[in-house]
Amino acid sequence: MTGSDLTTPGVVQEKTPEAEVLLEARGVVKSYKGGWRRKPNRVLFDANIALNPGEIVGLVGENGSGKTTFMKIMVGSIDRDAGEIRRTESIGYCPQDPLLYERLTCDEHFELFGKAYGFHLAQTEKSRDSIYDVLGFVEYRDTRVEELSGGTRAKLNLGLALLPDPEILLLDEPYSGFDWETYLRFWQLAGERRDAGRSVLIISHFVVDEERFDRIVHLRDGVTTS
Repeated sequence: MTGSDLTTPGVVQEKTPEAEVLLEARGVVKSYKGGWRRKPNRVLFDANIALNPGEIVGLVGENGSGKTTFMKIMVGSIDRDAGEIRRTESIGYCPQDPLLYERLTCDEHFELFGKAYGFHLAQTEKSRDSIYDVLGFVEYRDTRVEELSGGTRAKLNLGLALLPDPEILLLDEPYSGFDWETYLRFWQLAGERRDAGRSVLIISHFVVDEERFDRIVHLRDGVTTS
């Protein structure tokens, strides 16, 4: 999905080419309703982040710290209670749990998403074939999702986010299930996008290869710190 598809109340979409920040979230607050007689559970108190062209940023926090909620708010799939989201370019989103159709093949997924983006078939096929090559799963192009391993599902999930070649990639634990070779391919891909002036935000509950990131943003108790 892309940012242009996700216009939500209170989201300011700026198209000025001179803008330095591709995406900015300021003062984001989010609570979930509790059960009967229970107080609302506030997940985010003051979450802030800014993504600039040409950088890879890590959003790190313990399980349950609100990372996924924060990313979903940035994408526009859930509403926030307060705060502001500004973005200038399209967004590619890779959720932690792949949103795939069990009875469709990989090729059929790319065709379906390509139509949703308004692509001509030739445009979809060109991007799809490049993704197969980079992530190394072309041999599964005619395989239904229900028959894929967890690692190959993760590749397809990432590939669908990459299909429109967005300026901003928001990735929630994208390499979970990858083998070592695919893990290295992922980081090569992320580096190439950074070198091309794009922005990549990666959620993780811990960081192993800190040197691969340009900076790390920590989310603790609903508040972000750098």
